[in-house]
Amino acid sequence: MNRVVATHNSPRTWFLTSSLTPLAVRLIRQLLTHGDYVVACLPPHEIEHDDRSAEFRELVNECKSNRKDREGWKDRIRSIRCDGRVMGQCSAAVAEAKHVFGRIDILLCCTSEAIVGTVEELSTSPATQNLVRDQFETIFFSQVNFIKASLPTFRAQHTGHIMILTSLGGHIGTPGMPIYTAATWALEGFCDSLAYEVAPFNIKVTIVQPHKEIQSLTNKIIFSPSLPHYDSENNPAPSVRDMLTNVLNLNPDTALEPSETDIIHRYPKLPTSSMDRLVGETVHALTAIGGHENPPARHIVGFEGAEAVKEKLKTVTEELEDFVEASVAVDIFESELKNEITQGKAKAEGKLEGTGGPSSVTST
Repeated sequence: MNRVVATHNSPRTWFLTSSLTPLAVRLIRQLLTHGDYVVACLPPHEIEHDDRSAEFRELVNECKSNRKDREGWKDRIRSIRCDGRVMGQCSAAVAEAKHVFGRIDILLCCTSEAIVGTVEELSTSPATQNLVRDQFETIFFSQVNFIKASLPTFRAQHTGHIMILTSLGGHIGTPGMPIYTAATWALEGFCDSLAYEVAPFNIKVTIVQPHKEIQSLTNKIIFSPSLPHYDSENNPAPSVRDMLTNVLNLNPDTALEPSETDIIHRYPKLPTSSMDRLVGETVHALTAIGGHENPPARHIVGFEGAEAVKEKLKTVTEELEDFVEASVAVDIFESELKNEITQGKAKAEGKLEGTGGPSSVTST
C-alpha cells in the first residue's frame, strides 16, 4: 500500500515502540478513530503478563468486533512482537511496518520503566548494580535502536517525525530516581544532537515531557532494597519511594511492604476513570503535535510542569548571573560580555566610593 505524504490532518502511519501501557492503548483508540494507521510493538516480556496486556487485548477485540464505530479498525492496526533491546528485531519491525502500510510518518518512542533507589541503594549488591544497566537498556538503548532502524525509511521518504515521550525528569532531577533521570537525560541529549543531523532530510524531532507521574504510574516500577539512612524520618529529601508506595497500596493487588533485602516490581493499577484523567492531557498533546509541519523541539505537558521547568530555568539563570564574572575571567579574548561586566563593575565601585562605601569611617 503506497500512499502520498500525509499532511497533519490526513491519515498518518504511527509506529509505537511500546503499546501495552494504559497511555498507549488510549492513544491508539484516538488514532484509529481519526482514521490513522498504527503499528503497535509489543514487548515479549509484557505481552505474556495477563494484567499488563489486558487493556490491549480488549482493544484488539474491539477492532475485530462488528461495532459500526469500529469499522475498518482491524485493517489499520498491526501488532508486532518486538524487543527493543535487540537491534535486529527493531529493524525487522520497521521493515514489516513499511511492507504492510507503505510508509511510516511518526515514530513514537514511548518505552519506559522506573527504577526507584538512591545512588547508594543501587550500589549495595551485583543485583542492584544490574538495575542501573537495565534502566539504560529500557529507556535509552531500546529507543535508540528503534530510531536507528527507522532513519533509512524516513530519509528515503524525505519526511518523518520522531517523537520521544520522556518526562520532566529531562529537566529536573528527582531524589530517589537518579538512574531514571540519568537515562532520560541521555536519551534527550541524543535526540538534541540527532535533530540537527536529520533536519536536512526533513525529519523532525520532538521531545514530549509530561509529569513524572504519567510515565511512572503507567509502566513498571522497580524498587531496589532500601537503606535506613534514606528513610523519610532520617532524610529531609522528598521520598519518591514513599509516594509511589502509597499509590500502589491503594489497590490490594499492588500493595507492597518496603524491603531492605529484596528487589520488588509492580505494574500500577488505577481505576479507569483516574487513568483517563492522568493520561488525557498527554494523549491530546501527542495527537496534536504528531505529524505537524512545524512541531516544537520540546513540549511540556500541563501547566504545573511548565511552571516547574520555568522555576528551574530561573534558578539556572540566577546562578549564571551570580558567577558570570568567574565565567568570563577565563576568556582569552576580549568579548562584549566581558567588557560589559567589567564596565558595570567599575561603575558600581565608583558609586560605592562616592557614597563613602559601607566600611567608611567618619572622623570626629
